[in-house]
Amino acid sequence: MGDQDVPELSELDDETPQSEEINEPGAEPETIEVPATGTAQDLEAVYDIPVQVSAVLGKSTMEVNQLLKLGRGAVVELDRKVGEAIDIYVNNRLVARGEVVVLEDRLGITMTEIYKSDRT
Repeated sequence: MGDQDVPELSELDDETPQSEEINEPGAEPETIEVPATGTAQDLEAVYDIPVQVSAVLGKSTMEVNQLLKLGRGAVVELDRKVGEAIDIYVNNRLVARGEVVVLEDRLGITMTEIYKSDRT
């Protein structure tokens, strides 16, 4: 590098190209408003929208003739092991995994992992 002349910052500013106006003469420039960080109150409009929540214990594949042979008391083997997490879907989109729990005389689920969406 040696004794070469280093340009001053003000000299570099003079060399940067200036942006040209793209708008037609007399037209106002388009502005885009970016909302501030949202709050829970901003979501109130979607609170009453119904969604379908499904908890999938496991899956199985069989031929139609096997399906037709099933009767009362038949056991269908699933692809999950006892104690393995179940999949939780909201509107057919996998959103979490969890465990089955018993609440009085009903079954429920508790979420152990929540998946973040790639959408922005």
